[in-house]
Amino acid sequence: QLQLVESGGGWVQPGGSLRLSCAASGSTLDRYAIGWVRQAPGKEREAVSCIDSAAGSTNYVDSVRGRFTISRDNAKNTVYLQMNSLKPEDTGVYSCATDYNRYCSGFVWGFNYWGQGTQVTVSS
Repeated sequence: QLQLVESGGGWVQPGGSLRLSCAASGSTLDRYAIGWVRQAPGKEREAVSCIDSAAGSTNYVDSVRGRFTISRDNAKNTVYLQMNSLKPEDTGVYSCATDYNRYCSGFVWGFNYWGQGTQVTVSS
């Protein structure tokens, strides 16, 4: 059974960068599109980005486009989220997620499995 484990979160000042990693176990990741979702305190979970199984297509929510980059290394069973020019409103728990499809349908319709998440805090 697929398990997703995130790492790479932390505290950073506005304008800084972080790189999140999502490592998979229990199944090969190359079968699935993988997304990143985030949840800020008191807010609903929000899909931030997604990459399809073959890394041929990516999606971003408008608020992060141009600042975040999603990528994957199927040989390492890992998906990454490079976050640059971070803002305080990017603060939240970031989780990687999937709906077990090859394409990013979950980015639009919702994911049905996600990991425990890693905390990202952007403040001065």
